Amino acid sequence: MLKEKIAYKDELPVNVITANIKEYPIHFHDEIEVVFVLSGSISLRVGYYDYDLEQGDVFIINDKEMHSYTHHDEDNMVMMLHLDPSYFSRYYEDLRNTFFITDTEDKNDRSLNVLKSLLAHIMMEILQKGVGYEQKVIENTHNLIACLVSDFQFFSVEGDKFVNQPRKRGNKILASRLSRITNYIYDNYSRKLTLNEIAENEHLSIYYLSHVIKEATGLSFQDLLSFIRVEQSEHLLLGTDKKMGAIAHATGFSAVRYYIKHFERWFGMTPQEYRKKYTGKAATRETAAVYEKAQPAEIEKMLRKRVKGIGSQYINSYDTNSSVIDIDILEEYEVAGKKDKKENFLESLLNIGSSKIAPAIEPYNILQHLEETVIKDEPNFLITTPSRFPDTLTCISILVFNFDEKFKRAIDAVRRNKDILDVVKSYDEESEILFRCNGLSGDFSIARYRLSKDNIVAAYEEAMRAGSNRNNRAKVLGKWHSLPAVEFSSLSASGTLSIRSAIRGLGAELILIDRK
Repeated sequence: MLKEKIAYKDELPVNVITANIKEYPIHFHDEIEVVFVLSGSISLRVGYYDYDLEQGDVFIINDKEMHSYTHHDEDNMVMMLHLDPSYFSRYYEDLRNTFFITDTEDKNDRSLNVLKSLLAHIMMEILQKGVGYEQKVIENTHNLIACLVSDFQFFSVEGDKFVNQPRKRGNKILASRLSRITNYIYDNYSRKLTLNEIAENEHLSIYYLSHVIKEATGLSFQDLLSFIRVEQSEHLLLGTDKKMGAIAHATGFSAVRYYIKHFERWFGMTPQEYRKKYTGKAATRETAAVYEKAQPAEIEKMLRKRVKGIGSQYINSYDTNSSVIDIDILEEYEVAGKKDKKENFLESLLNIGSSKIAPAIEPYNILQHLEETVIKDEPNFLITTPSRFPDTLTCISILVFNFDEKFKRAIDAVRRNKDILDVVKSYDEESEILFRCNGLSGDFSIARYRLSKDNIVAAYEEAMRAGSNRNNRAKVLGKWHSLPAVEFSSLSASGTLSIRSAIRGLGAELILIDRK
């Protein structure tokens, strides 16, 4: 039971648990675990050392490292991210058995902030589960691993613990070489292993290899080898009843006295004392982990508080202006087929300010071009269909805009383009609408055309820069920033088809729904 089996869901190669940890006994797993303390504090024991982690701290638990958590008097919220080695090892050959050390004195370390940002992005994507979120989760995880490999492989020993060595960051050649060396040691530590053997494997002289190991880890080759052997012996001490001689032999020590000597150096006690002290604290069927999973709204709120800038990139789906629209589509369709066409509220609103908010109304122009019949008309959305009553309803279009009367009044009051841009930039209201289209069953294809606040701002800025002396690259990038996102997906419904639209700031979304 010492070894924990990590379960992966939704075909994602990452697993995230965010919880208030009460007690988590000593255990290990094949995965790298990234720990992010979102609130409160917690004690973490990793191998030979105890760490007190406070809110905002990030820590890496390497694969197969024995570790446990103990709560303090206060509640905590801890995010634990596991990386599936069977997936990521295909992209990072030496990922397993690699040391990553994040412990550093500088709490404002830039690389740590990058890790926090990536962790927040991964968690937010999982929480919000937008269209194509799986790809974004995997992409951000690749970036997280790249950051670990680049900036957190190098360490030194200060006092009695490993600490990150920032001055070596970015040295890709050294990082790659260190990964191969530690991987080789982990694969061969249980037998007699010499520096000369590794030097031949790396095509280096013994002298230079010794220098490389010392430079990257702060340890000599022999000390690094002994540490890895001692670290691996912890599994046998707590997971078996083997005697000291058998454990020393299994982990590559030539004599029990050498094993005890090196174990005491790192753990501050003999192996026998360690076994007596911690055997009862290891994970078993009777001593499983005790924690309370955090609610999505709590996690999102804490991420926004802990990670700068995360709030501007994701809809706050828990604090936003949310509404549910229940529509009997077939009934609305029948009524629409019998009434005269008239200008609807959204049309009148857009026509009044269309010259000033021209970059924002492209989705409306597209809908007009489709020449469809309006079956539902509300202040911030339209529902139309190309179907003709009394024919079968096979297609629906939903157009959603996010702006209110306050924004409209502000736009009406300004005349200069710069002032219009300022109003658009400062408008940050969020809306979420869940359309529950009752009366629809079957399989549907969904196409979304999203025009975000960033797209609209970029379009305004491009218009204001027209004629300016810019290079072609700048023009292309400016154009791309103004392009909307187009996404395709499929949904199945039985009685009710639910469609969610979430927009922050001035924005619009045109959703085309077609029965397959």
